[in-house]
Amino acid sequence: MTRTFEWFVAARYLLAKRRQAVIPLVTAVSVAGVAAGVMALVIALAINSGFRRALEESLLGATPHVALLEKTPSTGIGQWREITSRLARIRGVREASPALYGKVLASGPLQSAEATLKGTRLDSQELRAHIRGGGVERMDDVRGLPGVVLGARLAERIGMRPGDVVRILSPQGEMTPFGMRPVEFRFRVAAVFESGFYDLDNQLALTTVEQAQRALALPDVVNAIELKLDDPAKAPEAARLAEAAAGPELGATHWMEQNRQLLNALRMEKIVSVITISLIQLVAALNILTALFLRVMEKKRDIAVLLSMGARRAQIARVFVWQGLMVAAGGALIGLALGYTLSLLAGRYRWIRIDEEIYSLSYVPFDPRWADSLWIAALALAVALLAAWYPARAAASVAPAETLRYE
Repeated sequence: MTRTFEWFVAARYLLAKRRQAVIPLVTAVSVAGVAAGVMALVIALAINSGFRRALEESLLGATPHVALLEKTPSTGIGQWREITSRLARIRGVREASPALYGKVLASGPLQSAEATLKGTRLDSQELRAHIRGGGVERMDDVRGLPGVVLGARLAERIGMRPGDVVRILSPQGEMTPFGMRPVEFRFRVAAVFESGFYDLDNQLALTTVEQAQRALALPDVVNAIELKLDDPAKAPEAARLAEAAAGPELGATHWMEQNRQLLNALRMEKIVSVITISLIQLVAALNILTALFLRVMEKKRDIAVLLSMGARRAQIARVFVWQGLMVAAGGALIGLALGYTLSLLAGRYRWIRIDEEIYSLSYVPFDPRWADSLWIAALALAVALLAAWYPARAAASVAPAETLRYE
């Protein structure tokens, strides 16, 4: 019953018509300030989460979670079949596959471009999910030629489509009396893949390990063994286990370590965004404080009457606290609705375009998470509670006798 009385009085004070127009105006500005702060925070966190999700989906879909490399680069990993078999038995490893990387020149009808030729397994689900044309069946013989899968941007630059013949020039060529002569290999484009990560789509050409060894003039060796995990978040632990199982000549690195600078930048950007945008909440808190002080001054006579009729001073204080919380709750609801609506629309229709050569993505991704709404709304209410504390205390200290003396 006590709480019902306080809520009723607080709502009446908040919605009643005013003799002074400035009080409703300050209240509206307070609601707008809270809504703006909440909306900006939702959008900022959605962008941060979007970039992190895009990184994980695009990058981790086309690159390994853990990679085993030679500690001292030499002729390559010779016993790669046995090592791959041991690594595949590690708990949490979904797939272990050899990889052979080498720089080549890919030549097409439009131009020639530097590319990274990668020999690996081509039957993984991640690769198949990113295929945008063609297929990866029978890669050793695609209409009479070995097959290659090109990144979408690389294929676009040199003018290749599935079924076309691309010339691969390897720097590991033949020795002639006039020096080293590059050797040309012809591959048929079996498929085009698009990971969504610009650097990969612009550089990578995939084929089988055997064909990569032939093109790079190498014996039966690879220069990396790559692991895919059931849970990418456990990459550091898996890297330690893999390094112990692989032997002293190989060292392990994982995707968090390789992308440490980017992950740290996203983490720092999130912290800075929360701190900076929270200043909007402080401005809104000052407006709430001003509006409540004006109400206390306007309602001194009503407060004195309520105290004379038996209302406790704590009840009077809570009336004004509830007013501040109602203002904040209204602003928070409006801000959450606007923030999530704009984020969902911007993410779906890709409103903000960016240069993918710089950011590796062609648009700003938005990923609003509903769990964030809980602490964003709690932050808005906490700031409003602090702002309402001093006006509520002033209202509770009204002296009924002094206020009603000349009434």
